[in-house]
Amino acid sequence: MAFFDSEIVQDEAKRLFLDYQQLMQLGGDYGKFDREGKKLYIERMEEMMDRYRVFMKRFELSEDFQAKLTVEQLRTQLGQFGLTPETMFAQMEQTLQRMRGQLEAQP
Repeated sequence: MAFFDSEIVQDEAKRLFLDYQQLMQLGGDYGKFDREGKKLYIERMEEMMDRYRVFMKRFELSEDFQAKLTVEQLRTQLGQFGLTPETMFAQMEQTLQRMRGQLEAQP
């Protein structure tokens, strides 16, 4: 079975995409959230990043040609911005840590 033919892969890809879209829409109002709302938003972003990391690792470990091609395309696209998947995740983690630090510093 090809990697992308897997119902599990398709379902997780859809869920990740929808969850990401929803979080990005919510993120536009982040400044209006109360303390608990901000905390919850950061937690949801961290959970989504963990899921995305696992999803990407499945691509990397797959022997499927399409999966390998997808990883290479992602590396090429990120490379245009001077990034790798690893640095992309690191920057996202730094942003979430900074957000958490700002939240904890608030009275």
